[in-house]
Amino acid sequence: MTSTVAQRRDARTAEIVARAWKLAREHGIAALSLRALAQEVGMRQPSLYEYFDSKHALYDAMFAEGNRQLLARLDRVKLPTDPGAAVKTMLRTFVDFALEDPARCELLFERHIPGFTPTDASYAVAGEAMDRVVAVMRAAGVTEQGDIDCLVAMTAGLMQAQLANDPGGNRWVRHLDRMTDLQLDHIHQRSGQ
Repeated sequence: MTSTVAQRRDARTAEIVARAWKLAREHGIAALSLRALAQEVGMRQPSLYEYFDSKHALYDAMFAEGNRQLLARLDRVKLPTDPGAAVKTMLRTFVDFALEDPARCELLFERHIPGFTPTDASYAVAGEAMDRVVAVMRAAGVTEQGDIDCLVAMTAGLMQAQLANDPGGNRWVRHLDRMTDLQLDHIHQRSGQ
């Protein structure tokens, strides 16, 4: 494939993924229809298979793109020098990213699509984002996997409660800093720090 042809294909693929996100935001991630997507991008449905061989392949591309967006957001964060404050800033960035786009949140952080599992390559992007968050936790003295898991679960729980019970508000996520402080205090007291 010549570079011009490859560039055109990459641009068309990016357009298809962008339009898929648009439809997912309008109708929900699980309701994404290849027929509607084909119509949205001005092609017949069988032509989509030249770009994505299945709906799960499209979801996989969306999953990878969403996690690349998360990585870019995490890269822009200015972390405070205090390790505990850095953890709170990192978790707040993560939550803000998730809550600003419920469709993206559903695909990246929930498992509502029957049979969809990200490919190893796409999941590696998600793993890189989580590694960045965990590195900040470790710098704050959170080194045991169980403690890391508790901070992740606490953050995800507040995020899910917010989406389910007060979308667009802050009833649940306003407690993120307080819950993080409680968890960090407990970890530090237990380890004698």
